[in-house]
Amino acid sequence: MPAEESPAARGRDRSWATSAISRSLHPPLLVAGGAPVPDGVALRVRPAAGSRRPPAARSRTAGSPRSPRGGGARRLYEQARRAWDRPLTAYYLILGAGLLITVLGLVMVYSASMIKALELGKPGTYFFRKQFLAAVIGAGLMAIAARMPVKLHRALSYPLLMGTVFLMVLVQVPGIGMSVNGNRNWLYLGGPFQLQPSEFGKLALVLWGADLLARKQDKRLLAQWKHMLVPLVPVAFMLLGLIMLGGDMGTAIILTAILFGLLWLAGAPTRLFAGVLACAGLIAFLLIKTSPNRMSRLDCMGASEPGPGGSCWQAVHGIYALASGGWFGSGLGASVEKWGQLPEPHTDFIFAITGEELGLAGTLSVLALFAALGYAGIRVAGRTEDPFVRYAAGGVTTWITAQAVINIGAVLGLLPIAGVPLPLFSYGGSALLPTMFAVGLLIAFARADPAAKAALAMRRPGVRWKTMRRRVKKRPSGER
Repeated sequence: MPAEESPAARGRDRSWATSAISRSLHPPLLVAGGAPVPDGVALRVRPAAGSRRPPAARSRTAGSPRSPRGGGARRLYEQARRAWDRPLTAYYLILGAGLLITVLGLVMVYSASMIKALELGKPGTYFFRKQFLAAVIGAGLMAIAARMPVKLHRALSYPLLMGTVFLMVLVQVPGIGMSVNGNRNWLYLGGPFQLQPSEFGKLALVLWGADLLARKQDKRLLAQWKHMLVPLVPVAFMLLGLIMLGGDMGTAIILTAILFGLLWLAGAPTRLFAGVLACAGLIAFLLIKTSPNRMSRLDCMGASEPGPGGSCWQAVHGIYALASGGWFGSGLGASVEKWGQLPEPHTDFIFAITGEELGLAGTLSVLALFAALGYAGIRVAGRTEDPFVRYAAGGVTTWITAQAVINIGAVLGLLPIAGVPLPLFSYGGSALLPTMFAVGLLIAFARADPAAKAALAMRRPGVRWKTMRRRVKKRPSGER
């Protein structure tokens, strides 16, 4: 019987057999002269003419994104940039910023108006309940506007303009119109409810002007200056005249800003734009110069003392409220200036009460929300191919942004007090309702984008499940 082989011998035999099989399947390479290449030497062989080099094996899965260089900060930046460029970013920014500003405004209206309501012999929640009812109705209008198609918005523009002009004319009829704080711009609706038609004039000018410019662009008429100005500028001046008959300079400034925004989006040449701006500036100068009240407001810019007779009392106490707030404020409801020191704490100067109670952190949060809303509106206007959507989105963004800048600038003492409320934030149902409808317009325009439509369709439960089922390949019947 032969002796049993050791494990080492069996390992050498197995290694020799493997080498022999490898040499038989892969013959050795030969260099010039026929000499074989020794083991362990690697040669770079140039492929023959007409042959193609096989593709190199990839270490990553095909289609997977390449990780950015630069470490964690670079990776976070790329992820944030991709998230910011998603189709639904503008939709969520408009919806979220609009609702957050409205909710925070309700909280601040309740806090700022409590003492004022008690002074008038009303319950402490009097102004808050009216604002809450207006917010509920405005939320319904916003939802309706967000679901309405663009064609229906365009069809609504002319009836809205004619109805607004009729109400603004009705305001000037003796016995029907009302005067509040020296401005005759109100209609009495019965009970504690009043209506300011000039606030709806902003929405009417945006929709009607956008529809007018879009139809003229389709006919290629905007290259002629007369078609760009007529009838847009005359109708806007008619609205401005009706507003100025009541003495409301602040609303007239916002309407002028909307007009300039529409002309800018329509591509008005610089000389034409400068001509209209010079004309409007001259009219504004004459209106301010002939009114002692407006001149006193202009003199209070940057004032640090109330002045003789307390002419700058409101502007100075607004600065006092902001200065006493510090970084994080004195606490919600703990304002001192609202105890009779600051006039109109829940309307024009609610931003000052916000700074006093919530501090710099609260005011910067409000500014960030308005900046997000403005950016989203500009993004919607810039990415659409529909001219009506571009003009309407740009007009709404100009309206809300300009009104916020004028209100906050007056509270900070950088601009004269114009008497305009902070959009979606200050007390006033007449201002809240058209503004929330305008936010619904922006939401509808953001939803109308083709990429946003596809993304929203994918979020429906049935569509997503069916799409996932189509992506899965069917396996053979015997495979487990």
